[in-house]
Amino acid sequence: MAREECKALLDALNKATACYHHLVLTVGSSADSQNLREELQKTRQKAQELAVAARAQLTAALRDRGLGAEERAEFERLWVAFSGCLDLLEADMRRALALGTAFPLHAPRRPLVHTGVTGGAAGIAARALSVRSLRHEAERDFDVNDLRELEREVLQVGEMIHDMEMKVNVPRWTVQARQAAGAELLSGAGASSVGGVSTEGRRRPCDLSKALAAAVFSAVLLVAVALAVCVAKLS
Repeated sequence: MAREECKALLDALNKATACYHHLVLTVGSSADSQNLREELQKTRQKAQELAVAARAQLTAALRDRGLGAEERAEFERLWVAFSGCLDLLEADMRRALALGTAFPLHAPRRPLVHTGVTGGAAGIAARALSVRSLRHEAERDFDVNDLRELEREVLQVGEMIHDMEMKVNVPRWTVQARQAAGAELLSGAGASSVGGVSTEGRRRPCDLSKALAAAVFSAVLLVAVALAVCVAKLS
């Protein structure tokens, strides 16, 4: 039961981290807005809550001396996946902090990334005022406060990673994968094949066509070389 709970938490953490990574990429672009910054805040806080819960579950399981060898190996694999996910989350939080500092929302002296959109200043201001809500107008310091909070949370995640390494010693290079790299992709391709045709079977026609093309190219090249030699002798 504990293993299934850890897997569910890790799956949710992976999704939250991937979502946060996708949102961070739009900071400073034409899609940047206060709505985006608020969504970033909610997503990273959700990811941190999941990380705290997953760390507690995995730490308790790995420090259990009565755990069997097979169960321990499975929890160690989950631990390595969890620590890698946490590293990615910390890196994206640092990226969000740097981009948010470089591109503040309410600072016209530091414009966002240029997107090629041009127009009169009056028209742009009118469109901006029509879209901006009163709530956002009242919260002009949201991005400043959020950056301060984000800076604290980055330190907290770094401390969490350090605390994990101190409490549980699971070297990543000692954990073995249960299946070969890319097995999920191969199995997905096999399942989606029509009429039960395997991946290897679908590769053969492609390999034969490549071999035929190489043979034709070689023959043409030999003929061209022979013609060049003949022309050189005749001249």
